Amino acid sequence: MKRVLITGITGQDGSFLAELLLEKGCRVFGLARRESWYRMNNASHLAGRVEVLFGDMSEGVDIASAIQHAQPDEIYNLASQSRPGESWARGTETLLVNALGPMRLFEAIRHHRPKCRVYHASSSEMFGQISIVPQNEQTLFNPVNPYAAAKVYAHQMAKIYRESYGLYIAIGILFNHESERRPLHFLTQKVAYGAACAALGISDSPDLNEMGRPIVQRGKLALGNLKIARDWGYADDFVRAIWLMLQQERPDDFVIGTGQLHTLEELCEVAYRCAGKDWRVNVVSDPALVRPLESGQTLADFSKARKQLGWEPTVNFDAMVKKMVAAQILRLKNVALNSN
Repeated sequence: MKRVLITGITGQDGSFLAELLLEKGCRVFGLARRESWYRMNNASHLAGRVEVLFGDMSEGVDIASAIQHAQPDEIYNLASQSRPGESWARGTETLLVNALGPMRLFEAIRHHRPKCRVYHASSSEMFGQISIVPQNEQTLFNPVNPYAAAKVYAHQMAKIYRESYGLYIAIGILFNHESERRPLHFLTQKVAYGAACAALGISDSPDLNEMGRPIVQRGKLALGNLKIARDWGYADDFVRAIWLMLQQERPDDFVIGTGQLHTLEELCEVAYRCAGKDWRVNVVSDPALVRPLESGQTLADFSKARKQLGWEPTVNFDAMVKKMVAAQILRLKNVALNSN
C-alpha cells in the first residue's frame, strides 16, 4: 500500500486530494495544525480514514517528525498562507509558511526520505505584472505582492533541490481554482455567498468580510476592482493533475489552468443569474478593497500538461459557479434552520 503525506490537508485542495488518494487505495497521512484539525474543516468528513500528524510548516522539527513517522512514498506540499491580498498585512507569516516552509520540507526530505516523490504547489500569482499572454512554464516571473514573492522563492528552491540533490520534486504552477469548499474570505466564494444572500432575501449577512463588516450589507456585496480578469478552474480537476504529475517517470514543471479568461464582472453575472438576480443591482466596487498592486491578466497555456499528462479540465466556468452558489444557498438555509 502506497503511503502518502499531504501538508495542508484541511484546505480545499488537500481535502479533494485526500479523497482521490483514498479511492486509489493509499494510506493517507495529513500534516495539520492542531487548532485547524479540531474545528470544522474541509477534511473533517475524512476523520478516521486519514491519519493526522500535528505540526506547523514554519517549524522544521515538525516537518521532519511528520516525514519520519509517515515514511511516505509521495508527499504533496499544499500548505500555504493562501490569500494573496491578505499577504500585505501578514507578510511575516507568508514568508515563514510559503517560502521557508517548503525549503525546510525539501531539506527534511533530503535527509530522511530522499527517494520519496514530492509535489510542490506554485502559483500563477508569480507571473504578476505580465508582458506575455498566455503564460507557460518558460514565462518569467514578476510578482506584485508578498504572497507571490514568497511563492517564487519556494519555486526556485524546489528546482535547486531537484537539480542539486536529484530529488523527485514535481512543480505545479496552478492558476486560480475554486470550489464550494473555498473559505468565505476568497473572492469567488464571496460572490457565490452574495448571490445566495440575494436568492434568499438576506439584506445583512451573518458573515463578515476582512474589514469586519457584513459581506452583504443593506443588500449590497462590496468587492474591489470589478475589471480584473482571471483564469478560473475547478479545484477537483486541478487535484487530478497534481496526482498525475507524481505518476510520471521524471519530475517536471507544469502549468495547470483552463485557458479561458473571465472578468470579475462575468463571475458576478453568472453567480447572480444562478440566483435569479441582476448582479448590477446587488454588487458595488469599494476602493478600500482594491489591492495596492493587481496581477495582470494571467491566462494558462496548459498545452504541456495536456500532452504529457493527458490532462484536461472537465468542469466549465458556469458549472463551477453554479455549484458554489448552490452550496452557499444550502449553507445559509442550514444556518437559519439551526438558529430557530
